[in-house]
Amino acid sequence: MSDPMLDPSLVRIFSGSSHPQLAADIAQELGVPRDDTHITRFSNDCLYIQLGASVRSRTVLIVQSLTPPVNDHLVELLMMLDIARGAAAKEIHAIIPYFSFARSDKKDAPRISITARLIADLLQTAGATQVMTMMLHSPQVHGFFGVPTDPLTSRPVFKQYFQARELNNTVIVAPDMGHAKSAARFARDLGLPVAAGNKERVSDTQVEITGFVGDQLHGRKRALIYDDEIATGGSILEVSRILIEQGIQEIWVACTHGVFVRNALERLAAVPQITEIVTTDTVALAPEKRHPKLRVLSVAHVFAEAIRRNFLRQSISDLFAYGEENV
Repeated sequence: MSDPMLDPSLVRIFSGSSHPQLAADIAQELGVPRDDTHITRFSNDCLYIQLGASVRSRTVLIVQSLTPPVNDHLVELLMMLDIARGAAAKEIHAIIPYFSFARSDKKDAPRISITARLIADLLQTAGATQVMTMMLHSPQVHGFFGVPTDPLTSRPVFKQYFQARELNNTVIVAPDMGHAKSAARFARDLGLPVAAGNKERVSDTQVEITGFVGDQLHGRKRALIYDDEIATGGSILEVSRILIEQGIQEIWVACTHGVFVRNALERLAAVPQITEIVTTDTVALAPEKRHPKLRVLSVAHVFAEAIRRNFLRQSISDLFAYGEENV
């Protein structure tokens, strides 16, 4: 970590209700307290929010992952941004570890919204002067934001974890061509070959994979499937099925955002060949919902380092998903 530490009198950190533990961990890494946020509801179900400390002329950090219930958490974030702006904050940083709307990044059907762009506009309108997130679903989403936006990478966290493992006869696998570049960077970090699936999405829960690009699976016994997000687990299950058919005996799964809806974690863990599922803490997972095969890695230090460098006006390009050091 960089020195000096932040001056607690100049910074305020608040959390919405989506992931207070990650906000607390980031605050601890920065050496500043996490201030209270009071969130209740009126009798008509409208939200009532009050920030628990003065923000006047200070740098305000609002931590909120857009996890289920996504729309409630989004409105919380917008209200907190608006509160900070109205209370004369100097800077307002929206720290969004998981920007779920990034999946809506293009107009691929008539009469639909490019929702990622809409939400980016709403964040700016509400008062965000800067946005920080991690591993957007696609690079073009970065361009939807009209305020400075830092898309951080989780890859060094995974690199450190898997470098300590036995990697002989292992191949990195991207579920689809859209994530082939990211998987190739990760494979380069670990000195491993990479393969990418030919995927066609049939619906939100169903995909079809016809095979893999290249001949990197030949003679390999273990595959490490590397993806940005797992929601229902449909893609990973289909990729795993084909990998097993082609002779892969052990599968590790790694993803930045472990959303795990509709019993996805249980369905993945039920595959005998899948021996480990590794994710980060961008999405809060209750202890009772975790599985013995699941390992959660913290990214609090990554966000804290980026926040610290921003505050001290230092470069953070080596922390970017698409920075020069991560090409």
